[in-house]
Amino acid sequence: MSRLPEILIYCDGGSRGNPGPAAIGAVVLDPGTEPPTRLATVSERIGVATNNVAEYRAVIAALERAAPYEASTVHVRADSMLVIRQLEGVWRVKQSHLRPLYDQARALLARYDVVDLGHVPREENTDADLLVNAALDQG
Repeated sequence: MSRLPEILIYCDGGSRGNPGPAAIGAVVLDPGTEPPTRLATVSERIGVATNNVAEYRAVIAALERAAPYEASTVHVRADSMLVIRQLEGVWRVKQSHLRPLYDQARALLARYDVVDLGHVPREENTDADLLVNAALDQG
């Protein structure tokens, strides 16, 4: 794998019921090409979880898949405002069960020189959402 200057990630997590059967989805892209090149995807069931746990697990899985590209900049896009605002440090992590996931995500983000986190509407996160639903539909 070659080192890339930047990585773009779209990620999503969801559960059918809250908590309920849950899955994660993510797309890791090279934004330096037109159109962006798909480098990796995540589409997997994670057992029974809440929506917020699934959203965090999606960010973590995507960052793990992006790590081999050794980019200095990462752009993370997710439709969970809670996860994005918490990772930005704007909102506190109030739920104790989310703290280990938050800490793991922050540790993975710390590997990058530049971290760009952004909340996007669901309509702009369709690839990751499709991967979540594909995993849920398989089970």
